[in-house]
Formats: sequence, C-alpha cells, structure tokens
Amino acid sequence: MSADPREILETMLSLLGFFCEIQETRSASGGVLLQIHTAEKERLIGRHGEVLDDIQSLLNRMLQAKKKGAPKVQVDVEYYRAIQEDKLVSRVRELAQSVRQSGRSLQLEPMNAYERRVVHNAFIEDPDVTSWSPPGEVRLKRITLKLRTA
Repeated sequence: MSADPREILETMLSLLGFFCEIQETRSASGGVLLQIHTAEKERLIGRHGEVLDDIQSLLNRMLQAKKKGAPKVQVDVEYYRAIQEDKLVSRVRELAQSVRQSGRSLQLEPMNAYERRVVHNAFIEDPDVTSWSPPGEVRLKRITLKLRTA
C-alpha cells in the first residue's frame, strides 16, 4: 500500500462499503485536505462529526506508521467541517458581544482541540476580547472569553 493519503482513504472507505469521490487540496503551507463527496454523507459524518473524526484520526495514524513526521491530513465530507467552523465562529462572536457589553468573562462549553483552535483564531485580531484555555493534556477543555487588558 502506498503512503499517498488519498489512496489510503479511498481504500479504507471502499472496504467500509462507501462509494465516493475524493478531492485533494494542498495549502501553501503543505497541508493536505481530502474532501469526500458521497450520497451517504450522514453515515460518513456520524453524530456531531464523530465518525468523520475517527476516520481522520485513523488515516493520520496509518500515515504516521508508514512515515514518522508525515504531515497531518484533514478529512472533510461535503464541506461539513467548514460549515461547522463558520457556525462556531458566528456563535462565539455573538457571545463576545455580551462580554464587551457586560465586561464579565464567559466560559464556553467543553471543546476538542480542533474547536478550541478555531475559537482562539477567531479572536487573534479582536481588539477587545481574547480567548483563554487552561494548559494540560485533557481531550475536552473549556475556553474562557474575556476582555483584553491593556
């Protein structure tokens, strides 16, 4: 089996009984996004994206086993992750408005590492509100939105 992420994913999905088309995109930084198009997207995404997360995790473990230091590959199904990311950013920006108005910090629900990165990136250039999450190796952590201090 080759170490090509797209070929490995195609093999995995066909063995699981999925008929799909996979589109590969590479970013300027060398990251790889594999966008899956299928008639069975709900089954492939799973509840709250859990199946999709598992497929991505398994693919990345296989790639790491073949070549240490292999770049991480992101797997998406019909732009599900992009849509969820936009919804998350919109929601936390609305919550940031209440932090601006009240001046009080606000703690968000527990999030995985990917969701936390999306939230933190949403506030990098915000002049008023910043995001913070406690250090440590915990799968789900809460982010706190608070006013920036001068």
